[in-house]
Amino acid sequence: MNDIKTSQKDEGLLLAKRLAEEEEGMGRRPIGPSKWVIPTIGVIWSCFQLSIASWLILDSTFIRAIHLSFAMLIVFLNYPFLKKPRLGLNYFAQTDRIPLLDYVFAIVAALAALYIAIDFNGLTSRYGAPIFRDLVIGVLLVVVLLEASRRVIGPALSIIATFFILYAFLGPYMPEVIEFKGVSLNRFVGQMTMSTEGIYGIPLDVSATVVFLFVLFGAMLDKAGAGKYFIQLALSLLGRFKGGPAKAAVLGSGMTGLVNGSSIANIVTTGTFTIPLMKKVGYPATKAAAVEVAASTDGQIAPPIMGAAAFIIAEYVNVPYVEVIKAAAVPAFASYAALLYITHIEASKLGLKGMPKSQLPLFFKTLIQGAHYLLPIAMLLYELIVVRHTPQKAAFNACWVMALIMLAQRPIQAYMNKKPLQPALWQGVQDIFAALAGGARNMVAVALATAAAGIIVGVVAMGLGQLVTEIIDVLSGGNIYLMLVITAFASLVIGMGLPTTATYIVMASLTAPAIVEIGQMNNFIVPLMSAHLFCFYFGILADDTPPVGLAAYAAAAIAKSPPIATGIQGFMYDIRTAILPFMFIFNSDLILHNINSWPQGLLIFAMACMGNFAFASATQGWFIAKNRLYEVPLFLFVTLNLMRPDMIASWIGLPHDQRYYTYIIGLAVLGSIYMMQRPRVEKTPEPVPAV
Repeated sequence: MNDIKTSQKDEGLLLAKRLAEEEEGMGRRPIGPSKWVIPTIGVIWSCFQLSIASWLILDSTFIRAIHLSFAMLIVFLNYPFLKKPRLGLNYFAQTDRIPLLDYVFAIVAALAALYIAIDFNGLTSRYGAPIFRDLVIGVLLVVVLLEASRRVIGPALSIIATFFILYAFLGPYMPEVIEFKGVSLNRFVGQMTMSTEGIYGIPLDVSATVVFLFVLFGAMLDKAGAGKYFIQLALSLLGRFKGGPAKAAVLGSGMTGLVNGSSIANIVTTGTFTIPLMKKVGYPATKAAAVEVAASTDGQIAPPIMGAAAFIIAEYVNVPYVEVIKAAAVPAFASYAALLYITHIEASKLGLKGMPKSQLPLFFKTLIQGAHYLLPIAMLLYELIVVRHTPQKAAFNACWVMALIMLAQRPIQAYMNKKPLQPALWQGVQDIFAALAGGARNMVAVALATAAAGIIVGVVAMGLGQLVTEIIDVLSGGNIYLMLVITAFASLVIGMGLPTTATYIVMASLTAPAIVEIGQMNNFIVPLMSAHLFCFYFGILADDTPPVGLAAYAAAAIAKSPPIATGIQGFMYDIRTAILPFMFIFNSDLILHNINSWPQGLLIFAMACMGNFAFASATQGWFIAKNRLYEVPLFLFVTLNLMRPDMIASWIGLPHDQRYYTYIIGLAVLGSIYMMQRPRVEKTPEPVPAV
């Protein structure tokens, strides 16, 4: 029986790792000499990106073209045309070798991406009047980009981009309500492939100059073993408390998520350790997996890294990256605090206790053993927040510090264990090269997502943007509440099939300006940052939205739980995150807009946490005892009060600058609920832990 359970556990772990590898760029596994082709290209790509961040000076258009060219090379060499053999077409689904045809596709696609750099002067001089060669190569680039995107991301983004391309040409023939003036082939190719307003636009520029270095930094940390260290550290801190492994999963996934933009990779890194521990102390498999899903998904909203989209937000909103960190801080940390609270609620419901102290790692010993992993992270934060260097320089400096640590840690361990130093040093060098190759693989999906989404951004820039605003205004009837619901729903639906970066780019280009404009129509000012973060949050929440949320499938594979049930439970946990965007749209204090006082900021954060706790109690049916029906509206009032003090102040006639006094009302109501439930705690029978 134990052998069967072990076998099932191994199968689940393999499935989760396979999902993570597919997301991170591990497609083919060639045998023979060709197995070195993709890693070699990856290492060269990483070295190029490190060079432009330090000593190599190139025009930004050249950088974008070379970046996309490398991504194209890896995609066509690494991903077969078909995932599985169909209709006897085994040649197009080979995973143990790279077919000659894919070498041809890779070279053609790479040259098409480089064309803007190869003939830069010529294209610049004839912008708006492309010659036949420009048109042919431009159309070819669009086609191979859509195919590359399909191979690495799936069909959703390619289908959406194709729809926008068709709409650009067929707009004049559409019904009057969605009629669009349309474009010519010359204008389309010029916009998409001969300028920086389409494929080579801002999203690809951010991918090429900033995101790559942060993804590489995350890959180096992961290869060095930081993920396991974060979990051990979190477990040593929180493992002894009620439901300790779940709390450790939240904290560990949060720390891992700081430098890892992938929900699935986060789950595989931390969940393989925390999910079995949660099950061991009594969490049902579905809830154990769902906690890990919610924690890993929200890692992308945690400053200072926040996945790839955060850097694009800075470019779109035209603010320093530190301003994005400031805006995202309160909602992100309040969301994580509420998830810790939810794990406590679940433990209380199930009557769970913490792990025995004898089974936990010692905190100070664990902290010291992996303290070297904290050095590059500390340097990154110092460079970003204190010195305020550019994100590129900060990430580059963190990468070389990380490289020194990777080079030194194995020889030091070997010396302390009285083992030979030379093999340990060689292993450190191999780790660095593996991280360089792995970072490049991880970047493929981001590079292709930003380039393909650039097609949609380009079509919107041709004049579709104003029409989209009008359509949304008509659908919502000019009601900003309904418009936000439509935007949130669209983000969740689109995000089911797209990476979070692509979802954000698509929704931000379509709806962020509309949110601001329709708000103005209603005499309500929505900061542009709020609108972009709104799209960003719901793009991330799509990662665990059933029925497609891949993060839920990865966690369910490890926990041996039903994927759909896991996704639903994870989404129920993440509802606490879903309310935050609606709150900061109407209360910009939550994103610290025009807030420059530390005491004021800390007060807002504390009240946001309490409000999120109240909402979690309302949705989870538990505070200190099981809720009664009449208590749920009270919890919801507390949530509204602590997150929208401005609204409560307007109701009772307080001036806006005295809005924080209304916090007293919310806290008083919360205290009253506590007093109402307190007598029921002693009468509540001890729950039976789940088997």
